[in-house]
Amino acid sequence: MINRRELLAAGLLVPTVGGEFAGGDTVASAAAAASASSVRQPAQNYLPRRIAFGSCAREDKPQPIWEAVLASAPDLFIFLGDNIYGDTRDAAILRTKYAQLAAQPGFRRLCERVPILAIWDDHDYGENDAGTEYPLKRESQRIFCDFWGEPPYSLRRSRDGIYDALTFGAEGRRLQILLPDLRFNRTPIRKLDLGNQSYEDWSKNLEQQGAEVPGPYQRNPDVAASMLGDAQWQWLEQQLAIPADARILASSLQVVADFPGWEAWINYAEDHQRLLEAIRRHRADGLICISGDTHYAEVSCLTTHAPYPLWDFTSSGLTEVWPVTPPNARRIGGVLRDTNFGLINIDWFGARPSMLWQAIDGRGVPRLEQRVHLDTLRVPAAG
Repeated sequence: MINRRELLAAGLLVPTVGGEFAGGDTVASAAAAASASSVRQPAQNYLPRRIAFGSCAREDKPQPIWEAVLASAPDLFIFLGDNIYGDTRDAAILRTKYAQLAAQPGFRRLCERVPILAIWDDHDYGENDAGTEYPLKRESQRIFCDFWGEPPYSLRRSRDGIYDALTFGAEGRRLQILLPDLRFNRTPIRKLDLGNQSYEDWSKNLEQQGAEVPGPYQRNPDVAASMLGDAQWQWLEQQLAIPADARILASSLQVVADFPGWEAWINYAEDHQRLLEAIRRHRADGLICISGDTHYAEVSCLTTHAPYPLWDFTSSGLTEVWPVTPPNARRIGGVLRDTNFGLINIDWFGARPSMLWQAIDGRGVPRLEQRVHLDTLRVPAAG
């Protein structure tokens, strides 16, 4: 297991506000579920430059995509949720499905070679599109932490949610990774009013017309509605105040997309605006978002009323593919409807540091690409 104390001792992480373990406790490896000794230790003076990420992997399907992931030689892999499809109120079933993931040969090779971070989305949380109302959430939290190798003292075990943060590197090349929990405290989602028509019939009609097909959900106008909850919001604002040269907000749901009709930050208007305002107020330069959930890959960018261009790089799924394209006014370029993972290559040492994002298919072929220069991700000076 690669834990925070070992990384701090090796100079690979910097402490966060509130003490050594305040911002998160581990760079976890799911190999701990089988054999912690198989986890590859990071090199001395580690600074991630190649960060792979993905979401939506059915544990009962073949997962050949891991060969392409390993061929990309990532320094770190981030699981963005739906890492299994639990969909149950039976803890034994959740554990069994995690065991099926642990038995996947490609996944085991990943665990042996690459440090792993993980969050959950709805299906590994335990129920499709569930939020705070899910009755098994405390047990699911324990199972998640056990599987991903969280030690007994991990704050991810005791908080109201599995949110976490880590900071790598040193001043000038400092990378912060934020891992929010969009399930544990989330207000129940609002559905569209389709009258007497079922969503299946309504969406099929749009598909037959060749139109984009939104999902069945809508914005929640209630100012008290939230995905994060008050305690997690206080934590996130503290994290955004920490100095960093680049930041990755690893969100299980799309942050920038407007408006897919499925689960997304935009459904919770207060949270969406609060995030933009928090970035601006804390002068949290260098932040980009990565997201999953959708079963397709795309790039989104918000430039209007944002502190700086807010990019969201969506990669989904590792085994799942969605057949139609939902609407998204913030989409840049096309949509990749194929199994895929995301890869961010951070050029820390060039004359103009940048992040290059790629969506890579199961054959290892980059299909979408976007470069973002860090000097474009700065909150303008006041006045």
